[in-house]
Amino acid sequence: MILRAEKTVKEFMRENRQAGTNCFCAVQETDLTLESGTLTVVTGRSGSGKSTLLNMLCGLSQPTRGRVLLEDADIYALSDAALSRLRNEKFGVIPQGQTALHSLTVIENALLPFYLYHESPDISYAEELLEMLGIAALRNVKPAELSGGELRRMSIARALVRKPPFIFADEPTGDLDDENTQAVFRFLREAADRGAAAMVVTHEQGIEKYADRLFRMDAGVLHEA
Repeated sequence: MILRAEKTVKEFMRENRQAGTNCFCAVQETDLTLESGTLTVVTGRSGSGKSTLLNMLCGLSQPTRGRVLLEDADIYALSDAALSRLRNEKFGVIPQGQTALHSLTVIENALLPFYLYHESPDISYAEELLEMLGIAALRNVKPAELSGGELRRMSIARALVRKPPFIFADEPTGDLDDENTQAVFRFLREAADRGAAAMVVTHEQGIEKYADRLFRMDAGVLHEA
């Protein structure tokens, strides 16, 4: 499958006490294609627009101008309900920070994408993911008892449990040590090797060896490295 940003732009209106309301362009006109079996990495400083670009591609933030096409269909032409369902089925998102539901166990958090639409959960694959990520022994533990690295790996399991064709990771290693950082990057590389189209935005150095395509974002402009 192919997902592409076509001349996408993201602008925000903001208040300034001296100048009044003005327009801030977070992402300037951008074309980007994500293809099955590839890992695309976007680096850049905080505030450069890389997370905003990722959010447009994964259906979380509608472009001000331009389109995001899954095959040939504009995802933002869908109703809110249809877009939510599409995100759940096709896009696995590993967000910044921690988004665990603290009332649920590790395995229940991993299976949440099935519960959202009252579907039969794929427990065996969820358990396989927990094993691959090294947290199988924690399946019945609540998030409050987990380390930052364990919480991150749980969020990866949740993003991948439906075997989505597209994976989006927004600073997935920001709170991890070097060992866990490399483990996460290896896991995303393996997911791409199994056929997913993966996109990672990160500050981390040394990720180049995992990437099929490497970009840098500066002041809302995407450059291929």
